[in-house]
Amino acid sequence: MSGLFPETAPHARGRLAVGQGHAIAWELCGNPRGRPVILLHGGPGSGRNRGAARFFDPAVWRIMLFDQRQCGQSTPHAGDIATDLAANTTAHLLEDIAALRAHLAIGPCLVFGHSWGCTLGLAHAQQHPEQVAALLLVGVTTTRRCEIDWLYRGIAPMVPAAWDRFTAGVPQALRGDMVAAYRTLLADPDPGVREKAARDWYDWEASATADADAAPPTAWSDPVFRLCRARIVTHYFHHNGFLEDGILLAQAHRLAGIPGVMVQGRMDLEAPLVTAWELDRAWPDGELVLAQGAGHATGDPGMAEAILAAARRLAAHVPG
Repeated sequence: MSGLFPETAPHARGRLAVGQGHAIAWELCGNPRGRPVILLHGGPGSGRNRGAARFFDPAVWRIMLFDQRQCGQSTPHAGDIATDLAANTTAHLLEDIAALRAHLAIGPCLVFGHSWGCTLGLAHAQQHPEQVAALLLVGVTTTRRCEIDWLYRGIAPMVPAAWDRFTAGVPQALRGDMVAAYRTLLADPDPGVREKAARDWYDWEASATADADAAPPTAWSDPVFRLCRARIVTHYFHHNGFLEDGILLAQAHRLAGIPGVMVQGRMDLEAPLVTAWELDRAWPDGELVLAQGAGHATGDPGMAEAILAAARRLAAHVPG
């Protein structure tokens, strides 16, 4: 991707205890006195994406990254089957963001989110609009039931061979809810069953893209990462993201006065355009930017250029 800024080493990092035995791993890079930006990773459960920091000029921005609960370097880790996920909900993640902001003295800032990070960023902005100077959302999701159902059933006719493989290990009676079915398989006492379920889950997600030939992220080859992320994703999606269905669109009026840009791949199969389009209609201060040939990945054609341009424009709205 041309135009990206070089990756910079963190100038500060740590782990913040947030209660219930959880500790959140965080790091800061860029300009210690720069305009603050918080990067919210996808998944849920994917862990911080240092590559996303390259969209932001390190001379201009104070960049905060962190691993959401139970993934990455945060503890306890969901890659351990003994780790209970009960204290991992959207409400907990929002509390963690508030705790990190207080700990690191981060005032009004830009919030950047990709995929699930959009859902979390919107929830944070609607809960604390005074703390969000601007929003930059990429591959827009709000984690409505219809969005989950699309990703784990609706898209099936477009990738029939992958769907056949995805459903092959699931009893016929459980195929009506693939998220629930895989959530059960991922909790099986047999480690072989769990490992196969995590691998099959990843194979499905890798195939449900605009570019089925694209290489999956390197981290997906790690069985501990696969189990961690698959457990967290199915946990969240089984519970509809721990959100009232459609609430983030219904309460988009709370974003009034917050400028933002939604960068959306026109060919995004994982987060179809309709969600960004609906949010654009409900959020007068938001602007929808389409990358015509792109899918869901930030590395798809036109995505990086659009994100970089949006970050430059939104910098004017962020105190620093």
